[in-house]
Amino acid sequence: MERLLEPERMILFRVPWVDDKGEMHVNRGYRVQFNQTLGPCRGGIRFHPSMNLSVSKFLSFSQTFKNALSPYKLGGAAGGSDFDPKGKSDNEVMRFCQSYMSELYRYLGPDQDLPSEEMGVGTREMGYLFGQYKRLIGHFQGSFTGPRIFWSGSSLRTEATGYGLVFFAQLMLADMNKELKGLRCTVSGSGKVAMHVLEKLLAYGAVPITVSDSKGYLVDEDGFDYVKVSFLRDIKAQHRSLRDYSKTYARSKYYDEAKPWNERCDVAFPCASQNEIDQTDAVNLVNSSCHILIEGSNMPCTPEAVEVLRKANVLVAPAIAAGAGGVAAGELELTHECNAMNWSPEDFETKLQEALKQTYQRALKAAVDFGYQKESPDALVHGATIAAFLSIAQGMADQGCV
Repeated sequence: MERLLEPERMILFRVPWVDDKGEMHVNRGYRVQFNQTLGPCRGGIRFHPSMNLSVSKFLSFSQTFKNALSPYKLGGAAGGSDFDPKGKSDNEVMRFCQSYMSELYRYLGPDQDLPSEEMGVGTREMGYLFGQYKRLIGHFQGSFTGPRIFWSGSSLRTEATGYGLVFFAQLMLADMNKELKGLRCTVSGSGKVAMHVLEKLLAYGAVPITVSDSKGYLVDEDGFDYVKVSFLRDIKAQHRSLRDYSKTYARSKYYDEAKPWNERCDVAFPCASQNEIDQTDAVNLVNSSCHILIEGSNMPCTPEAVEVLRKANVLVAPAIAAGAGGVAAGELELTHECNAMNWSPEDFETKLQEALKQTYQRALKAAVDFGYQKESPDALVHGATIAAFLSIAQGMADQGCV
């Protein structure tokens, strides 16, 4: 445990870049390769003003457990920069990404560390990052996980994490002889993960009623449908406020400086950021009749919130298990079979569901093996952590004090 808690490698560097006016800026770049016991590192790159070394360590530690629990033999890493891509032109983002990669490339590679999308990093950013990486190493080696339908890789990488959360919820409900159909679901966030959660909830017949951004949250009492989700995507693509949605749909309301956890719901999907649910929010969730919480963001609940949910018997699916869809998609994308031909969405979803099912069963088995009741509200939390820890600890013991 003492060795595991210390990251193997922390990379800290400056990222100088020039904006469209010719002015110079300097940001900080980070990459923490937390643990490579089980295999090469995989993990996200986050561009956000709040990004720092502490957040990088936390994210890479979580990713280590997430990867260890998945069906793939992988280590964990994470990183990014305090650069904010919001409001920047494509050229500014390109110049920043090229500068960032000019330092980081020497620590990356298919057998060492491959980055994936995270908050503030999407198709555009991954394309620029990979382009610079390819140029610096001199050949097309491996690939960063990201939606590059036209030049390699799978067709559903971006959707994988959000879809996976809904698949995981369905697995939990199936064990209770229930299904998602007709259930009211609150979702926080309105980025890649949250929007694909909405999409897949609709496919299962659930009724998603909320999304949120950094300024507040939007609730639609009638529930979102495919047309409304498409409208939300347009709003986000144009960098407009979610408040604009209410001008079109009268039965909706936008609440400033608030979170969606006091809306009546059956299942909650926090998909915004770490520590987004505090003790008060957890009490609101319990009072709102929520009985299942699926963690979409990494560690969305504070310790006080976790305690409230446990006492109220709210079933919690931890992010290290429920978020395994992104891990699975990244690895499927790197296989020769997947790169040789683009899989159909149906094939890809089948593989994704299988990976989530294995992760779910492994977490549940570990919980039962270590004396937790299968029906216990935190069985999955304990089981997932135990199963992941044992995999890593066994490998570290076998490999000696290194």
